[in-house]
Amino acid sequence: METNPTNTFGWVFFLAKKYSGMFIEGTWITLYIAVVGTILGFILGFVIGVIQDSKITQNDNPVKKIIIRAFKGISTVYVEIFRDTPMIVQAMIVYYGLRQTPIGAQMSPVFAGILVTVLNTGAYMAETVRGGIGSIDKGQREGAWAMGMSPIKTMIYVVLPQAFKNIIPEMANTFLTNLKMTSVLNVIAVKELFMAAKTVGGNYYKYFESYLVIAAIYFVICFVFNKIFIFVEKKMQDKADYVLAVEYLNDGE
Repeated sequence: METNPTNTFGWVFFLAKKYSGMFIEGTWITLYIAVVGTILGFILGFVIGVIQDSKITQNDNPVKKIIIRAFKGISTVYVEIFRDTPMIVQAMIVYYGLRQTPIGAQMSPVFAGILVTVLNTGAYMAETVRGGIGSIDKGQREGAWAMGMSPIKTMIYVVLPQAFKNIIPEMANTFLTNLKMTSVLNVIAVKELFMAAKTVGGNYYKYFESYLVIAAIYFVICFVFNKIFIFVEKKMQDKADYVLAVEYLNDGE
């Protein structure tokens, strides 16, 4: 006959042991959504950030001007929408709302969770990337142009590598935020860590103890990743500034 614990910590260990498989599965899904969503969101944010930083000159042809203005307008609307609305609302609209559109988009809860994380991360990272690009001395661009590099190659070989190094701390913070924000995805039936705790807590009506279990899991995961990011950041700062422009020109000679 099963003997139930008599105190809070006894229940914590009891639930953690009995439902370890459920907590492990929830942890895996949480990490999966956070990692995949953040990486793809970084890529999207870099693209949007570069678009927003694009400049229109008098020498550009009319077609190019129209295209750049259109992309900048679309990216601005996208960034404002996803920065000014809660992620939990975005999840509801993406998962349930798209089903009611003429397209009738059907998607799994995990896919919807990743999509929301990507779009949300991309919006925030776009502003971070734009700020990182703006922090690079304009003289470096002008120097690269004087050395014969095109604006696109200047961005790829000179600006972006330095901007990337400058925004690593914000990238780390965004990932840790996403790791915790996956908890809101339980509203679209994603079986992540918070959903696991809610399900386990309901079995014995021990929600407090169940949430203590996932609090410990969240803490350990975030603590470990934070230390990793600090180590990587220090390694990046120890290196000299990028000289890719010079290397590029030397390779071309």
